[in-house]
Amino acid sequence: QLRRRRPRPGDKWHLDEVFVKINGTIHYLWHAVDQHGNVLDVLVQPRRNATAAKRFFRKLLKGLQYVPRVIVTDGLSSYQVAHREIVPSVQHRRSKYLNNRAENSHQPTRQRERAMKRFTSARHAQRFLSAFSGISGHFRPRRHRLSATQWRTEMAERFATWREVTALGTPA
Repeated sequence: QLRRRRPRPGDKWHLDEVFVKINGTIHYLWHAVDQHGNVLDVLVQPRRNATAAKRFFRKLLKGLQYVPRVIVTDGLSSYQVAHREIVPSVQHRRSKYLNNRAENSHQPTRQRERAMKRFTSARHAQRFLSAFSGISGHFRPRRHRLSATQWRTEMAERFATWREVTALGTPA
């Protein structure tokens, strides 16, 4: 329900992948954020090839009625193949310097991973991170852009929304 209440994501998407070690084997966490830092989607896969990139693109576009204006990725050539086959009309920018928005979005994931003492399986990681990315963004407004009064008001609204969504406000 939180995801449904969010405004429409921005038209500039930053895509990135990072490795996650699960039970001694390396998996890749594919991550997409918009220009405002909102997490669009997360996918855990064992590979980092063109097939995996295409699967991630399809998963991203599945629930949306539009395509982004710009996709920003790092130098991984798998993105180029997926872009050419799935969304050729979208502008694709490849640069490790332009993709800092996606690189920084991995930090909360790494913090949770450490706190949970790693993930037990790829399915566990996928289920947790899909839910966590939607919830954690709800409670992390961009503090540097708000005054103290605005921040308190924003957080009060967000906690009211959370109580409404989880039905904590109603007595049993």
